[in-house]
Formats: sequence, C-alpha cells, structure tokens
Amino acid sequence: MRSENANSDATATTRLPSLDLLRGFEAAARLLSFTRAGQELHLSQSAVSRQIQELEQQLGLTLFKRRHRALELTEAGREFYAAASKALAIMRDVVDGLRAQRGKRRLSVTTTHSFAALWLIPRLAGFTHDHPDVDVRISADTRIQDLERDGLDVGIRHWAASRAGADAVRLFGERVFPVCSPKLLKKTPLRQPADLRRHVLLQYDDPDGRHPWLHWKPWLEVEGLADLRPAGRLLFSGYEQIIPAAIAGHGVALGRTPLVRDLLAEGTLVAPFGHSGDSARASSATARAYFAIVAPRAAGRSEVEAFVTWLRNAAAREDLSS
Repeated sequence: MRSENANSDATATTRLPSLDLLRGFEAAARLLSFTRAGQELHLSQSAVSRQIQELEQQLGLTLFKRRHRALELTEAGREFYAAASKALAIMRDVVDGLRAQRGKRRLSVTTTHSFAALWLIPRLAGFTHDHPDVDVRISADTRIQDLERDGLDVGIRHWAASRAGADAVRLFGERVFPVCSPKLLKKTPLRQPADLRRHVLLQYDDPDGRHPWLHWKPWLEVEGLADLRPAGRLLFSGYEQIIPAAIAGHGVALGRTPLVRDLLAEGTLVAPFGHSGDSARASSATARAYFAIVAPRAAGRSEVEAFVTWLRNAAAREDLSS
C-alpha cells in the first residue's frame, strides 16, 4: 500500500500544467494584465484570472503580486515566466516548421561526394527557387546506392554509357587536365608539363586502380612523361578533398570538368596548360559521362521529372559535352 501511495505522490509532483494554463500565464506575465491577456487569447478577464489561480494551486506557488490596478511578478513568477516563454517559443517554432512541411513533396537524390560538393549543391538553389514545394534531400556516398532498395528517386552517376542504361539521361562528359592555385605559380612556374617535376602532385588514393580516370598516370603518359618524378605526392581518399588542397596551394591537381568549371571562371584555380587541347581530350575518360538515372518507382512523378529537366538544362547551359 505504501508503494502505491509513493507512486501516486510522484505522479502528482511531476505532473506538468496544461498548455492552456501556460499560455494564459505567459500572456498575463508578459503584459502584466489579466484584461489584456484575455483580449489577446479571446478570453474574459475572469477566465484568465481563474487560469492563474489554478496554475498557482498546481505549483503551490504565488506567481503574481496583485496590487490595485496593477500586477507584478513574484520572484517565482519571474523564474517560471522565463521557462514558460521559452518552452512556448520552441513549440511555436516546431509547429510552424511542421506546417511548412505539410504538403511538400520529397525528392531524394544520390551522387558522389565530389559531384555534390563541387557541382550540384552550388547550383541547387536554382531548382529550389523555382520549386519551393519540393523538399530535396541529397545522399552523398562513395558507394553506388541501389535506388529501389535504398528508397532513392534519382541517382547522378559517372558511368560508361553501356552501364548507364537506355533510360539514363546524359548530362555531360568530362575532361581532365592539371589545375592549381595561381599563387602556386608565383613560387614555381608551370610553363610546360615537364615542369611538374618541380611540384607536388595531389593524387587520389586508389591502390586497387578502380578509378584510373582520377590518376595522374594516364595524363602523364599522353604527354610523353610516363617516367616523370614529381617533387612529392599527397594522397587523398576523396576528390572533394583534393580540390580544396589545390586551392590552398598544396600542389597541382587533376581538374575535372564540370567539377572545377566555376573555380576556373572565378580565378580561384588556373589551368596552366589550358583545358581544351588535344591532350585534355586524350586524357579524358572518353567512354564515361555523367548520367541522371531515375528509379522505376519514381518515374512519372512531377517533381522527379522537373528535377531531371533542371539537371539537363543546367548541363546544356554550361556546354560541357563538346
């Protein structure tokens, strides 16, 4: 019997006031008027007064000093007002966020870290501006995710055309050429490819050779420099790490269009040997391109079609496929 009473007492002491009581108290404490609080909440002055009395009884505290034609918070009232106003503000923010999400259509997109960081995210505002009712969620991953199994709508893949499939939408091809920070050239010029022997090469760490288009070896072979020994090499586990290292002046990287296009345009990176000559063409992975692939279950959804159309138009504007 003693245990049941103890549980009952614990429940009573931990019971929180109702939301109506908190709203009435917060308004009265903020306005220091039961009358004005009632007007704000569309209640009578007496109804607000009864709410405050009930709240004080539940808490076992006096929250207001009731003076002639005036209200004043007690010390306990001031402390409780600070907590109540904060709690209500948090709840309002959450409710506003949930209401804003109501009716939004979700679109999940998977791609590599490098494509997401260097191309997709910098341009994504163009899509979300025109489609504010679409909630885009990007899943960047080094592994190739299964669209159906992982519940994803669109995949952006750097693949051979034979692997992409008949329904894939080709966005653009890719060229590979050396890029570096302009401040690096002030220290050690790069007038011809053979000058790379005096520089550190920023290299993708791929011991199994699974991504040969990211390696320096094919580019150097095309230039007749297969035996070139650079001043050093820095290895990275992701291409999205290599480009920031190049921007910081740590060495020379292999730039990939379209991923470095913006950085070249703004002068953050430079291509000392150009990026439109025969060597750039020869060193590119000619059989590979960027494709948009739609999950079968997502095909036909208006937001998916709009996103793929936006991708295609963005790629066409950059004219990167030639």
